[in-house]
Amino acid sequence: MGTEVRVVRGRAASVEADREFTADLLAGAKTGQPALRVWRPHRQVAFGPRDVHSDGYDRAREIADERGYAVCERSVGGRAVAYTGTTVAFARIEPVDDMREGVQQRYATARVDLRAALGDLGVDARRGEPEGSFCPGSQSLQAGRSGKLVGIAQRVQQDAAMVAGVVIVDDHTEIAETLAPIYDALDLDFDPRSVGSIAKAGGEPDPVGAILRIEDELLGDRLASVEWLGE
Repeated sequence: MGTEVRVVRGRAASVEADREFTADLLAGAKTGQPALRVWRPHRQVAFGPRDVHSDGYDRAREIADERGYAVCERSVGGRAVAYTGTTVAFARIEPVDDMREGVQQRYATARVDLRAALGDLGVDARRGEPEGSFCPGSQSLQAGRSGKLVGIAQRVQQDAAMVAGVVIVDDHTEIAETLAPIYDALDLDFDPRSVGSIAKAGGEPDPVGAILRIEDELLGDRLASVEWLGE
């Protein structure tokens, strides 16, 4: 079965501490320790590198702050993503022998696992996203006309890779209303109707239940060592 997966539940005391903890897990994978997190991050808007260099970035930050969101910047990834406090995030972190190999296989495996978890929650999801989606990407999942409810990204470093993303459970309205003026400030195409969720697709709108199902699927049949992090 290989090395036990370090499964971490909960979140650290602040946005910064939580992000640092995930970075530490990625560093740990370089020494052979796989890890898994499925949790509800603090209320925040995470901006991507291209957002930071946009002429409207300062105004976009102000809008997030005015709406009660902490602001953070990602070193990699796409455009702005909002986490309301009930939005679910996931990160599967594993050692890799060659950072040039396995990228598409890791994406494919994550999509299969997430689709299975969503199926257990009553949602028939498939690859793709509507026009005007937040943080557009080729690895997204959507549910019919209900919109994009999963975004998936990958970060690969020497000796370690992290497949991570967001799952919208029941807060599609707030996310749409928050991102609309932010994307407008950044001069980006965005259709609020494109934001989906498990609830919008007719599934079980329970963040805790979603976390447990996603964790189960991402872990698979591997042995786990479970620990709790703060909240």
